[in-house]
Amino acid sequence: MTVLRGLREALVLIVVTAALAALCVGVWVAVSGGGFVHRFGIALVVVALLLAITGDLTLSRIGMLDARTTFGLAPEREDAGGGRVLTGIGIFLFVSVPLLVVGVLLAG
Repeated sequence: MTVLRGLREALVLIVVTAALAALCVGVWVAVSGGGFVHRFGIALVVVALLLAITGDLTLSRIGMLDARTTFGLAPEREDAGGGRVLTGIGIFLFVSVPLLVVGVLLAG
């Protein structure tokens, strides 16, 4: 069951990021004109790379470390994912890589 939840989470992340990228590209095309498909491919590649870098909660944990130590709190646990099933590696493999492949195919 965890596998299905992880794949469902990856599908939701792909759909949401693709929809947001399409919205941004739609605004980009409306403002400056030009083709949608090529720019959508570029946007998917950019989003995939950003998700590959920031898909895990590591960056947010590093940002909160000073605030937590100021109040005498222990660092956050590694397994505190907030109900998420996919780890950083899962987000990379099941979300970033498919978005990157589709983006390269559309942009190329």
